[in-house]
Amino acid sequence: MSTLPFDPLLAAIFAPLAVALAIACGLPKRFSVKLAYVGFGLPLLLALHVWFYYGTAAQTHGYAFLTSYSTGLDGLGIGLKLGLNGISLPLFVLAGIVGFAAGLYAIQSGAERLKIYLMLLLVMQGGLMGVFASVDIFFFYFFHELALIPTFIMVGIWGGRDRNYAAMKLTIYLTLGAMLSLIGLIALYVKSGAHSFDLIELRRVIAAQPLEVTVQHNIFGLLALGFGILVSLWPLHTWAPLGYGAAPSSAAMLHAGVLKKFGLYGLIQIALPLLPAGLIQWSHPLAWLAVVGNVLVIGFVTIAQRDLKQMVGYSSVMHMGYAFLGIAAGSTLGVGGVVLLMVAHGLSVALMFLLTTSVYHRTHTFALDEMGGLAQKAPVLSALFVAATFAGIGLPGFANFWGELTIFVALWKFSPLITILAVAGVVISAVYGLRAAARVFFGPATPEFAKIAAEHPVSDLRWSERLPALILLAALMFIGFWPKSLSTALDATLTPAPAAQVGAVK
Repeated sequence: MSTLPFDPLLAAIFAPLAVALAIACGLPKRFSVKLAYVGFGLPLLLALHVWFYYGTAAQTHGYAFLTSYSTGLDGLGIGLKLGLNGISLPLFVLAGIVGFAAGLYAIQSGAERLKIYLMLLLVMQGGLMGVFASVDIFFFYFFHELALIPTFIMVGIWGGRDRNYAAMKLTIYLTLGAMLSLIGLIALYVKSGAHSFDLIELRRVIAAQPLEVTVQHNIFGLLALGFGILVSLWPLHTWAPLGYGAAPSSAAMLHAGVLKKFGLYGLIQIALPLLPAGLIQWSHPLAWLAVVGNVLVIGFVTIAQRDLKQMVGYSSVMHMGYAFLGIAAGSTLGVGGVVLLMVAHGLSVALMFLLTTSVYHRTHTFALDEMGGLAQKAPVLSALFVAATFAGIGLPGFANFWGELTIFVALWKFSPLITILAVAGVVISAVYGLRAAARVFFGPATPEFAKIAAEHPVSDLRWSERLPALILLAALMFIGFWPKSLSTALDATLTPAPAAQVGAVK
C-alpha cells in the first residue's frame, strides 16, 4: 500500500495547477521555469508511485486509492471522488510520463512568452491527471474541459502555418463533440434514476435495474458520436491533422498523446459497462466506419502526404481506428487491447511529434521532398526516429505490438473480414513510416537540404531534446518487454465484470 501521508491522486492534479497559479500571479521568469520542473515532475513521480503500489493497495468497489471530497453540490449528486482501477491506472501513468516529457521539451524550447506558455501547459497537465483519476462523471468531464481550453489558446498564439484557421476548426469540432458527450452523460444520469454522477453508484443502480434497450441504443449512439468526434473517428476527423500540424510541439504531444484518449476511455469506462445493449446494436456500424474510414481511407491519405508533420497527424487518426475496432469487438481481450494500444499510441505519437520538430529545427522544412542524408549529421536523431517508426508499425519489443495483436485476435471472433482489412493497415503503416525515415535520413542530401546545411551547420540532438525522447522510448520498450506491468491490473478489472460489460452477448 501507499506510504504517502497525503492523497497522491489529488496531489498529482493540483500540483501543476498550483504552479500555474503561482506563475500567473507574477512569479519572475527564472523562478517560473524552475518551479515548472516541479509542476511537471510531481505528477510523474506520483503516477509511478501509484503504479508501483497499485497491486498491494486496498481496493473498494474495484478502485484503489479511493477518496471522496465534498464539493457543496452533494444534493445534485456531484462530489469529487478520486480513484484508480485497472482501466484508468495505465492512462493515469501515461498522462504523467507524456506530460513530463512535453514539459521538459517546452521548458527548453525558448518559446516566446515562455511563462504563459508553461502556465497553459501546466493547466493542461493538471486537467489530464484529473480526467483519469475521477470516479465522478461530472469531474471526469470538467477536467477534460480544463485541459482542452489551453489547447485552443496555444494553437492560436504559438501555432505554425494556418494557426488561426486550425484553432477555429479545433474549437468548433471539439466543442461540438464535448457538447454531444455532455448531453449523453446527462441523459445517462437522468434515465438511470441514480441521482448521482458517481460511476460506482451508477453501476450499482443500473445493474439492479438495466435501462431499456431503446434507451441504451440512443444514449450509446449519442456518446459514440460525441466521443468519436473527440477521438477523430472518420469522417469527423479533419480537425486533427490540421490542428496537430499547426500546434506547438508540446501541445501536440499532450493532446494527441493523452487528451485524445478521453473519448475512448469514456466509452470503455462508462458506456460499455452501463449500456451493453447499445454497444451490441452499434458495434457493426462502428467497426465498418473504423476499418474503412480510419484504417484504409486515412491510411492511404497518410501515404500521400508530402509534409512530415501532416503525415504524423494523419497516422495518429489512422491508428485510432484500431481502438474503435477493439471496442466494437466487445470482448475482454478486445477492450484490454484498446487500453494497451491507447498507452502505446500515446507514447509513440508524442515521441514522433517531438522528433518531427527536431527534424524541422535542422532542415527548416517539413517537406519530405526537400530532405535527405540527415543521418550522417544527426545519427542519434536518426536512431530515435527509426525506433519510433518501428513502434508505430507495431514491431515486437514495443508496447504497440501487444495492443494491436490483442485487438486483432479479439476482432477475428467478431468478423474475419474486418480483421483482414484491419491487418492491411499494418502494411500501410510500414509503407508511409519507412518511406518517411528513408527520405529524411538516408540517401543523398537533396540540393535544398545541402544549401541549408551549408548556411546553418546541422548538429545532432541536444540533451534538452534527447532526454524527453529517451523517456518516451524507454516507456515504450519497458511495456513492450513487460506488458504484464499493465495487463495484470487491467485483467483484474475486466474479468469480474458482468458478461454484458465486455459484450459477451452478441
